[in-house]
Amino acid sequence: MSDQDYYDILGVGRNAGDDEIKAAFRKLARQYHPDVNKEDHAEEKFKEINEAYGVLSDREKRARYDRYGKAGLGGMGGGPQDFTGDFSDIFEDLFSGFGFSTGRRSRRGPRRGRDLQMQVTLTFEEAVFGVEKEIEFSRDETCSRCNGNGAEPGTTPVKCATCGGQGEVRQVRQTFLGQMVQTAPCPTCNGRGETISSPCTTCRGSGLERKKVKKKVQIPAGVDGGTQIRLAGEGAPGENGGPSGSLFLVLDVRAHKFFKRRDNDILLNLDINVAQAVLGAEIEVPTLDGDEKLKIPSGTQPGKVFTLRGKGVPYLRRKDRGNQLVIVNVAIPTKLTKEQKELFEQLAESLGTTVNPQEKGFLDWLNEALGG
Repeated sequence: MSDQDYYDILGVGRNAGDDEIKAAFRKLARQYHPDVNKEDHAEEKFKEINEAYGVLSDREKRARYDRYGKAGLGGMGGGPQDFTGDFSDIFEDLFSGFGFSTGRRSRRGPRRGRDLQMQVTLTFEEAVFGVEKEIEFSRDETCSRCNGNGAEPGTTPVKCATCGGQGEVRQVRQTFLGQMVQTAPCPTCNGRGETISSPCTTCRGSGLERKKVKKKVQIPAGVDGGTQIRLAGEGAPGENGGPSGSLFLVLDVRAHKFFKRRDNDILLNLDINVAQAVLGAEIEVPTLDGDEKLKIPSGTQPGKVFTLRGKGVPYLRRKDRGNQLVIVNVAIPTKLTKEQKELFEQLAESLGTTVNPQEKGFLDWLNEALGG
């Protein structure tokens, strides 16, 4: 076998997890399987992939390999004869993509239902504090007339004579890995394993009917746009006694008129007038919990950030909350009364006309204040 590093063969890093290693093996096995890839080197490459996976998928072998290299494996090896655990399951999944089966599974066996997905729109406040929502969606359910067997009441499905109830027809092939079975859905029963002479008038023989479902769902506090909530068992029904799939709710959060969200903090841009900035003031600041008093010290500069602790968004699966950051902007009046103009002229005369260049601009100060 090749002296190439096993991690390099599978194209993964040395800290790769089990799922990453398994995914890399499946991808390469599909690419180099000799029944698919007819190039001269494919079979040898496929054996290298098997050897690498045989070691890296086994915790003990991988630990010895990481420490001592191939020499540390001794007689443990890594070829197909050494595979244990779920290797057969991987090949079952792998060869199903080629139209093959190892004969271990039947199309008539229990199969899990499909997952469904729907979007749920929340207000900004609902996302922050959580809410109970009633959702309505459509899904297939077992037909109430025929109880899912597809036959009109008073009649019953019969075993398909072509496939003997297996739902598939098979052709045995011999490969270097052993006996493989090429399968295809039965052309007579379309893979059901049964034929129906009198289809149900409600579901037309499918065994399923479309229904609208209403359900109340608790949305936890602190969710954000793009968050997914999984409702197990609320998806499409399974086949042949298999479990139902799941319903995934994808959350969309409407923007707020004043507040913006940054992780678990809430940002609020707040205008104060020149006098408040210069002389200081105590003002009322809106929060999602109601108005809060905020003391503006004299000499407050534009871009100053004040923190209202615990007035932000709750952390998921935690009791504490983020903060509300109040970013102060000094509003410059565009229209003045005669009296106001005279006062500003007096102020301008007393302050003088000297200009002091600044090392940093307003955006620089704001970026630093927000940790950007």
